[in-house]
Amino acid sequence: MHKIVIAAALVAFLAGCQSTPADQSPAPVEDRAAATGAAPGSSGASTSGAGTSGVAGASQGPRADTGAGMAGNPLRDPSNILSRRSVYFDFDSFTVKDEFRPLIEAHGRYLAANRGMRMVIQGNTDERGSREYNIALGQKRADAVKRMMTLLGAQESQIETVSFGKEKPKNTGHGEAAWAENRRDDIVYTGE
Repeated sequence: MHKIVIAAALVAFLAGCQSTPADQSPAPVEDRAAATGAAPGSSGASTSGAGTSGVAGASQGPRADTGAGMAGNPLRDPSNILSRRSVYFDFDSFTVKDEFRPLIEAHGRYLAANRGMRMVIQGNTDERGSREYNIALGQKRADAVKRMMTLLGAQESQIETVSFGKEKPKNTGHGEAAWAENRRDDIVYTGE
């Protein structure tokens, strides 16, 4: 009899501990292709439908996109911090350097203001160390940047992390200059 009472209490307890998932419905996306004459998904169309005014590092308010270039897309505007996509690390470290904090903050705020946007943070290492060690270090680097972005308001569901370890070098050289280029996270927005 005691076992039945304990089992029933355990079931009731576990049922009370269940959490309900937050609203998972996707944010509405405005199709501006018809208004600009650009093909959907092309560089002339915005994928978020949300303005970027007030977002650190974003363009100064929404601009009319003429379809003639990337003037309306802060992610591809070379004069905008959001066009920079790599965060570099010291040897054997996953601590974000102070010089890259403004870049990470700009991307985190951009995601917070554009809930329909998604990204992948790709962790990379230099060639030194075993494959297993480098995969783990690359993952820690990607997770460190994701953690900073979520603290700034980006949603966990907007950011995926992956580690390539030493498999995707930016520089194939074998000295400190090459290794420094390879110790990085790359930020890749979905659909680019």
